[in-house]
This record gives sequence, structure tokens and C-alpha cells, in this order.
Amino acid sequence: MNMSGNAILITGGGSGIGRGLAEAFLQRGNRVLISGRNREKLEAVAAKNPGMQTLTVDMADPQSIARLADEARQKFPDLNVLINNAGMMQSENLRDPASLAQAEATIATNFLGPIRLTLALLPHLAAQPEAAVLNVTSGLAFLPLATTPTYCATKAALHAWTESLRWQLRKTSVKVHEIVPPYVQTGLTGARQASDPRAMPLEDYLAETLDLIARNPDAPEILVERVLPLREAERRGGYEEFFKQFNTMMEPAGE
Repeated sequence: MNMSGNAILITGGGSGIGRGLAEAFLQRGNRVLISGRNREKLEAVAAKNPGMQTLTVDMADPQSIARLADEARQKFPDLNVLINNAGMMQSENLRDPASLAQAEATIATNFLGPIRLTLALLPHLAAQPEAAVLNVTSGLAFLPLATTPTYCATKAALHAWTESLRWQLRKTSVKVHEIVPPYVQTGLTGARQASDPRAMPLEDYLAETLDLIARNPDAPEILVERVLPLREAERRGGYEEFFKQFNTMMEPAGE
């Protein structure tokens, strides 16, 4: 995708990676529309970034997503970039039947949500001279964190869906990219993650990600150096031992 001159919709733009991408793209000469469930949080971000616009959405609700797609087209008739970033990550005890409700909510938000929004906007995007869909997955799509099984599963599913979407759109004006973050200092799982020294500082992650997009705007996957051990876990060999080491290391922090 081009780094400037776009009309961009970013879901989950009120905090973390979504907010960081929104602010960075706004500074680079794009028009940016952020969405999320918390109106106050979105408006606070927009107030600090003149020109940024906001819309509320519940990514687990099909009607809310349809409304977002309609309102986004109204605000930006030339909308040409969709960044599916919104998501939720919860620990689950799979021995507890109550975990089913958590799993269903995670699937609805992290997997069905991006599918619904992408398909709702795809005819509009395909009508633009240049367009892009960027799906934010996770390094955990390739080496799961056992305490958050459904989160990891949804990101693996979104990775597979993104590859299929890219193939089906290969002869259109819509480019499809996958942003694959490592463990980053955000509030995704709470305050502990935001200050965890094992996590990549958010500013460093955003800087490297934006540099990668600028240097290779056609890259199918945007992979910072820190996520490569996860992304390449299978091909590097020793997967089972790496899985054991990784999950043992993460357990003390309650991840």
C-alpha cells in the first residue's frame, strides 16, 4: 500500500497498535477513521489528532458491522484502505465448561468480525484505483500460547483466510497484507502486558512496521525481526521443544 494519500478505516483504533497505526498514517498525509466500542476513548484519541474521525462498532455484532461499513463509506466516499485490527485476548481454562462463552466471543470478534467487515466493504474497495486490506494477526498464529487457545486459533484462522483472500483478489486493484505482531507492550491483556519487559515496546514495533511497509509496499506479510522465531517455528525445526520452552516462559506472568 502507499504510505500517503489514502482514506483509511482502522478497527480497534482507540488504543495499542491500532491507535499507533492511526496516528502514524495520519501524520503521513492520510485521512484516517478509527472505530471501536468505547466512544469516549475514540473521541479522546481524535481530540489529540486533528482531522481524525471516529465511529463506534461492536465487532461481535453483524448489524453493528454493517452499520459501520455504511457510515464509513459516507464519511469517506473514496475509502481505499481497511485495517482489521480490533481483537480480544483472554485466558481460558479448557477444563472449565464456562470457557465456551469466552471462546465464542473471541471467535465472533477476532475472526467473524474481520470477515464480515471486509466482505461488506470489498465491492467499494475494489472500485477504487488502488486499495488495500491489512489484517492484523499475531505471531501466536504460528506458535500458540496455550493459556489463550481461542485467541491463537482465531489468528491462525485469519492468517489462512487472508492468504485465500489475497489469491482471490490477485487480479483486482485490492492488495492484501498481513501484519504479524510479536508480543508488544499494549493493554490487550491488561496493564501487566503494557509494561512487561519481555514485550516489544510499542513505539519500536510501530517504527519497524512502518519502515517495512514503506520499503516494500507490496509485501504480503509485514514481519518485524522480533516475530520471526514464532513465524518460522515450524520450518526452523525443534518445534515441540520451542513450544514447551515458550509456554513455560510465559506462564509466570499469567499469559
